[in-house]
Amino acid sequence: MVRIKYLNAIVELNDQVYEPAEDSFLLAQTALGITWDGMSILEIGTGSGFVAAVLKANRNVTIVATEISPFAARCARSNGIEVIRTGMFTGLKGKHQFDLVIFNPPYLPTSEDEKVPGWLNYAFDGGIDGRKEILPFLDQVDSFLGQNGTILLMISSLTGIDQVIATMESQGFNSRIIADEKCSFEKLVVIEGKHKKKK
Repeated sequence: MVRIKYLNAIVELNDQVYEPAEDSFLLAQTALGITWDGMSILEIGTGSGFVAAVLKANRNVTIVATEISPFAARCARSNGIEVIRTGMFTGLKGKHQFDLVIFNPPYLPTSEDEKVPGWLNYAFDGGIDGRKEILPFLDQVDSFLGQNGTILLMISSLTGIDQVIATMESQGFNSRIIADEKCSFEKLVVIEGKHKKKK
């Protein structure tokens, strides 16, 4: 069992869950910088619950998370996160409206022979261009955003930053990079999206 202590949060992991790395730390720090007490937050694909745990440890917020892997969902629950085991938004019943929706998708371009066996593949496999899960996320997320809601999307330069921003803009989001970090062979970025239309 691995235990990570970070920004007042303690998260325990098992070997079938993605271990928080540079992307997780960057997203957690960035999310912390734009959240305030009283916010309602949804994290899609929470994994171990690391980002949600950091927010809970430092802010008085309401957080709900989704996660498709049974092992990751169990891990996140053990770390104190309310998790709905489902793909993307599917298991969210009723009319949820969140101030902030966070997504660290599987953003690595992945060919068939690069896939990881088992549930862990969901944490890495971004399809051929790295955007396989980003497009359905952007198609659905607006239904779950409250008035003046914000999305935070974590991607890599390998995913095609300009292409993702262009897609976000075409889906009606004013989008900008609000955090970035060089990491070995790639650049990690957090993109903020705010809907252009008034609700």
